[in-house]
Amino acid sequence: MQAILCRSFGLPDTLTLEDIPSPTPVPGQVLIQTKACSLNFPDTLTIQDKYQFKPPLPFSPGSESSGVVRAVGEGVTHLKPGDRVFTFGSHGGLAEERLSDANATIPLPDGMDFVTGASTLYAYGTSYHALKDRAQLQAGETLLVLGAAGGVGLAAVELGKRMGATVIAAASTEEKLAVCRQKGAAHGINYTTEDLRQRIKDITGGKGVDVVLDPVGDQWAEPAIRSMAWRGRYLVVGFAGGEIPKIPLNLALLKGCAIVGVFWGAFTQKEAALSQQNMQEIATWVMQGKLTPHIYREYSLSEAPQALTDMMERRVIGKAVVVL
Repeated sequence: MQAILCRSFGLPDTLTLEDIPSPTPVPGQVLIQTKACSLNFPDTLTIQDKYQFKPPLPFSPGSESSGVVRAVGEGVTHLKPGDRVFTFGSHGGLAEERLSDANATIPLPDGMDFVTGASTLYAYGTSYHALKDRAQLQAGETLLVLGAAGGVGLAAVELGKRMGATVIAAASTEEKLAVCRQKGAAHGINYTTEDLRQRIKDITGGKGVDVVLDPVGDQWAEPAIRSMAWRGRYLVVGFAGGEIPKIPLNLALLKGCAIVGVFWGAFTQKEAALSQQNMQEIATWVMQGKLTPHIYREYSLSEAPQALTDMMERRVIGKAVVVL
């Protein structure tokens, strides 16, 4: 089979497309013929050895994919060869076949295509867990989404609107903000040309925002937390901006706010039943047309390094998907 391999840590142009033997599932695993793999920002970090999950070299990047079960390992009873599924893990998706943990592999709803399936788990799962379980977002509250045009950010815009919040999208270009408005954002802030704190103050009449969803970190974290309303919730999702910010803790005291960690991967393992319930709700909304992943572009397997480069250079709006 063909696979994109990371043989030494580095940038996407160091990845290679190679023929390698097909893997064999061990107990608790499934072998999946990959049909689509959507990329997420952590994939760009994993290949550089900058992420908390560190697969042994060589490995195929790509955490989230969909496909057809080829074989199951001992002890797997809820899946069988021929089943259409979506799956996730720390790596393995940019290959014609991948091994996945059976517990992280979910049947694809009838009628859902592979590209949609590969674009649903990570972004919507992360954002829904953040807004529903960690922030307990309520209808009528104000939600600020930083990095709102990325996969997780755009999912948060959609979900926040669906949950009855007034959504403020913050992104780096007018093109990205236009897509955010299409997905339900009531307001947009271009934080490369506008003062983030002043715009939040203007939009909220000085009250501030009830919830901040932040997958970016870096220089935007502190002005966002300074812009929170009383009893607000600041959701720490990731650090796509590159720098892990240091927050003065007196801000939490002065705002009476909570700084809340969001680790969706651990949540799926530690609270599996609630995670599965969330995913069922998300899949139902997608099938009903109430949520729609925004696909920036479809790439071939050989173009996967370019897709990762596009992500690193902030060109991708929504999801970049490699189709096999």
